[in-house]
Amino acid sequence: MEIKSYLVPANMEVQPYEQFQWGSSIKQYTQSAFPNLDGIQMAILGVGETRNSSGNEGCHAAPDAVRKYLYSLSAISGVHVADIGNLVLGQTPKDTYHAVEFVCSELLENNIIPIIIGGSQDITYANYLAYQKLKQTINLVCVDRKLDLGTEDSIDNNSYLNKIVRHPSALLFNLSLVAYQSYFVNNEEIETLKKMYFDVYRLGHIQSKIEEAEPIVRNADILSFDISSIRQSDAPACANATPNGLYGEEACQVMRYAGMSDKLSSVGIYELNPSFDNRGQTAHLAAQMIWYFLEGFSNRKSDFPVVVGKDYMKYRVVIKTPGHEIVFYKSLKTDRWWMEVPFKGDDKSRFERHHLVPCSYEDYLLACSEEMPDRWWQAYQKLN
Repeated sequence: MEIKSYLVPANMEVQPYEQFQWGSSIKQYTQSAFPNLDGIQMAILGVGETRNSSGNEGCHAAPDAVRKYLYSLSAISGVHVADIGNLVLGQTPKDTYHAVEFVCSELLENNIIPIIIGGSQDITYANYLAYQKLKQTINLVCVDRKLDLGTEDSIDNNSYLNKIVRHPSALLFNLSLVAYQSYFVNNEEIETLKKMYFDVYRLGHIQSKIEEAEPIVRNADILSFDISSIRQSDAPACANATPNGLYGEEACQVMRYAGMSDKLSSVGIYELNPSFDNRGQTAHLAAQMIWYFLEGFSNRKSDFPVVVGKDYMKYRVVIKTPGHEIVFYKSLKTDRWWMEVPFKGDDKSRFERHHLVPCSYEDYLLACSEEMPDRWWQAYQKLN
């Protein structure tokens, strides 16, 4: 890959790691050599771009701060990870976006999952652009305390989503905002997303039943995680940290669900600012979040029902009003559920991968009680 010229080795002190720790098994970009990426499944990429950060300058130092704790955690058997270092920042943020787009695109084309450690969350836009070469529509999940929609004319960590939603490539099929807090959002913007049949989930909804987050992230291609979505007591290292938010354990659970998804192909953790940290608490939590992502990846079962056979149970539920039959599939390997959404459009090949929508057992029970699951209806509207 021609990505080495965009990267420099991480600024890490050499440590005598134990054999069981990641520091002994991760292939690292060092001053002497760039790692061989043959057989690598995931690549850690530090992107310390903060020039479009609004009010959280200092998060450029997060990548190396997180690495310090990640390397000390136990390695996971069968998961092959490389640390390709930190991105060389461009003369302008736009130049950095192009570099992120190129590096991530190269990794994706070689079936390597980029694990981005930011930097500010506007880097998500560059990650999104990396999918243009794949020529497929994608689903984006943002775990955030607020909606970073902003205006179309600007881009920063508070407005990058507008660039994604309105991008002329029309790559975006679905956007899910997870764990938002109502007092931080403009209700009109939330209603706009709903009218576009995008998904929004309040913090209380996620915390009341954390397993309901699993089908949300299982449907994602990109997961963008703003560290300010975690409560300040658990993650103080952000200028935008607030008293409420996800608990650290819940953040780790969401990352584990993401790792288990056969579909998800890139993930980023953003807005961690070490200058606000308390004895490395947030950097350590981010490292554990990445660890849970890797642990989830090691438990992937490849159970997406491309071909329905003996490993699946098929259920048909007829909802008399408005007169739809919903076909459900349950994996006998993992007990995970999908719904089949009929598609009548001309460009079927473009949206075929969205034909089966991840769902939960609760969605099946809802259909059995003559109620239309929101996930099914929103996907149906977008496909047709």
